[in-house]
Amino acid sequence: MNLNTDRRNFIKKVTAGAAGIAVGSSAMGMSARSYSRIAGANDRLGVAVVGLGRRLGAFYEPVAKKESNVELIYLCDVMPGQRERALANFSKHINYKPELENDIRKVIDDKRVDAIFNATPDHWHTPGAIMAMKGGKHVYVEKPCSHNMMENELLVAVSKKYNKVVQMGNQQRSSGHTQEIIREIHNGAIGTPYKALTFYTNQRGEVPLQKKEPVPQGLDWELFQGPAPRREYTYETWDYNWHWYGWDYGTAEAGNNATHELDVARWALKVDFPMNVNVEADKRHFVNDGWEMYDTMEVTFNFPGDKVIVWDGKSRNGYDTYGGGRGTIIYGSEGSIFVDRGKYIHYDRSGKEIKDSQSVSNEAGTALGGGGDMTTAHVMNFFDCIRGKAKLNAPIDDASVSMAMVHYSNIAYRIGHGFEIDDKTGKMYDRDAMKLWGRDYAPGWEPTL
Repeated sequence: MNLNTDRRNFIKKVTAGAAGIAVGSSAMGMSARSYSRIAGANDRLGVAVVGLGRRLGAFYEPVAKKESNVELIYLCDVMPGQRERALANFSKHINYKPELENDIRKVIDDKRVDAIFNATPDHWHTPGAIMAMKGGKHVYVEKPCSHNMMENELLVAVSKKYNKVVQMGNQQRSSGHTQEIIREIHNGAIGTPYKALTFYTNQRGEVPLQKKEPVPQGLDWELFQGPAPRREYTYETWDYNWHWYGWDYGTAEAGNNATHELDVARWALKVDFPMNVNVEADKRHFVNDGWEMYDTMEVTFNFPGDKVIVWDGKSRNGYDTYGGGRGTIIYGSEGSIFVDRGKYIHYDRSGKEIKDSQSVSNEAGTALGGGGDMTTAHVMNFFDCIRGKAKLNAPIDDASVSMAMVHYSNIAYRIGHGFEIDDKTGKMYDRDAMKLWGRDYAPGWEPTL
């Protein structure tokens, strides 16, 4: 007996017999959720969203789309209020209730889950992704995919060892207008591309000083810290400000935002690891507040072939230097390109506009959270790749190279000087820099191959 053939035939009969019958009616004898598990079940993916903060809205549409053919099994977060909020919001998009869970490990242990969306704080991205892959799950890991260079290498190695699909949330790789203009650049639209200037401009305000206080009601502080070294709770740490409170949890603005534009720049210039990095960065605003790292940074990377990428990040100065809150400008021997999440503009060598794609995307720019059409396309690409119907737009072995540029930027800032890099392996030719290749972990939480 061929059980798979019998199952498919059964599904076809059930689906055909259901025509004209209301789902969930007494004639069907099943709930909408039960019916959805049957129709197309051979191709259905069970998914879980882990980390229900400001990126939550990015997952409503791709999870709910009929053609995604997925079932949301878990909403997981260490804060009860986050779980309840996520459930209420998802209920506007799906007609069943996913389970609410505090502990990512319980989600990973559930065999019904095929893939997880890891939208936790940065220090959880690689450890959580590795735990998931070892548990048999595919992983969509939000940027930054890693907290440090050691994790960066380990994430790629584990994905290969366990043969799992891992996509980073660098969603502009799935942007139609960006794919179009990158193709044109590679086909000679601006001659030889030699430099990319990437930028991010925001008006972030004052951050509270850290002060010890009781753990907020319901928060699993132990699990929030997870792989990070243990410390006492300080005010507002769990709710986004972990980005700016030292290096235990976050990767500063470079990891928070530069990841996206540096990735587009690498893609356009067709470069991998740089040969060197130099950084000018400091805290320029609200100098006595709780923000503990740079808020202003300019980084220059030099690559083989006399190619250059520059990152200009201004977190708390809203001056519009380049004509938008974020984006990438690519310079070539015969012209230039401006591309951001909404459009691209092609200029000739004299600066005359040749083509404006106009606004073709609704993806969020500098606003917190969000999502939009390119995130939806990125998630759909992830689903299709799991099913063997497509290739990843942002495979982790390539995305990790863009991530390395973030780590080089942060390391150069932390040690106070630039350094040389092996452009073949990504290793840093600097003793001080190599001391920051990895990090300290809480005992028992070290990610391993």
